[in-house]
Amino acid sequence: MGLSTHVLDTMHGCPAAGMAVEFYSTQGDTTTLIRKLTLNSDGRTDAPLFDSASLRQGTYRLVFDVAGYFKARGVALPEPNFLGRVSLDFGVAHTDQHYHVPLLVSPWSYSTYRGS
Repeated sequence: MGLSTHVLDTMHGCPAAGMAVEFYSTQGDTTTLIRKLTLNSDGRTDAPLFDSASLRQGTYRLVFDVAGYFKARGVALPEPNFLGRVSLDFGVAHTDQHYHVPLLVSPWSYSTYRGS
């Protein structure tokens, strides 16, 4: 169980290997950085963001460096970029359940959902 994330590059049809991600806890307007990560070759973190013992009820934010990732892949992006950083705010209500936050992304669009 716990909390995990996964990013798929829909422009190239592959995992977003090497994308930088920041993970925060939030409370109102206050954010606290928990850690900075780089996604592995499968577009995932090497370990869960929280394992089931560490997961706490509350609100969180994942910030994905979309423009940095696509620039590193050699994609010519306009200035300013349409998507620079994608920020996803979400809540954890049930610590006995697994929360998976996937992101499907291109330089011009993204979608997310609560995965399993």
